Amino acid sequence: MRFRFVGTGDSAQIPCFGCDCLACAQARVLTSARRGPCSAEFWADGRRYLLDAGRMDLAESCERERPAAILLTHYHADHVQGLLHLRWGRGEPIPVFGPKDARGCADLYRNPGILDFRPGLKPFKPLHLDSMTVTPLPLVHSKPTLGYCLDDGGSKLAYLTDTCGLPPETERFLREWVPDVVVLDATYPSSCTAPRNHNSLPMALQIIERLGAPRAFLTHMSHELVAELLEAPSPLPSHVRLAHDAEEVRMGPEVARLAPGAWVSAAPHTVAHEGTGG
Repeated sequence: MRFRFVGTGDSAQIPCFGCDCLACAQARVLTSARRGPCSAEFWADGRRYLLDAGRMDLAESCERERPAAILLTHYHADHVQGLLHLRWGRGEPIPVFGPKDARGCADLYRNPGILDFRPGLKPFKPLHLDSMTVTPLPLVHSKPTLGYCLDDGGSKLAYLTDTCGLPPETERFLREWVPDVVVLDATYPSSCTAPRNHNSLPMALQIIERLGAPRAFLTHMSHELVAELLEAPSPLPSHVRLAHDAEEVRMGPEVARLAPGAWVSAAPHTVAHEGTGG
């Protein structure tokens, strides 16, 4: 399986406009510290599939490599705003899958252009995309939201963003499914005592521990969370790390042979993890 983080920030992104916290100040100097709207992509049988579409340069990236389909977690603007431009493109329709949501976002349903919005996915009912089996899972958010379990027949990855905890049926499924890698929402810092719609860092770590995932990445991070880790470094568990924009995760038999806690990932630039367990 080839999986790549496209964006690992929350809706404010990093740097956040007008903010001079340590995370935002660092991101204005280091490109590698910037975090765009949360999204990812994977390849199956040589074809590219998108997980969310919040980046404003989405059409440009799709010109370089046209996606075979787009999977949306939900219809909040920071996860679909790139579609508002992409839809007016040319060529074959691009299938778009996502949760059942009668309202969607803006006028995407009424004026889809080249986007072929498919009926809302049913939780726990597998979708087959080439050789990849994709199972949608319900999450806890303010709009209908799905996580996605990716299974290429040799590796399993669970992508779970925009959620505050996990529904009991989702957690039961994941324990039985046994993912090799979990990618999980960790928006709020430890200092947040009343998280809403998203996990705090302690919540995310507790979920990862309960699932028993051998490897985990944190995504959908706020500048407050990253600043907290920069200002008072607290090592994460050895099998957990912060994801970074443009970082790729390699999965397969060669990774399975690695010792527990070992990491295989790649990015087009050097990434500093500042004592956060990376």
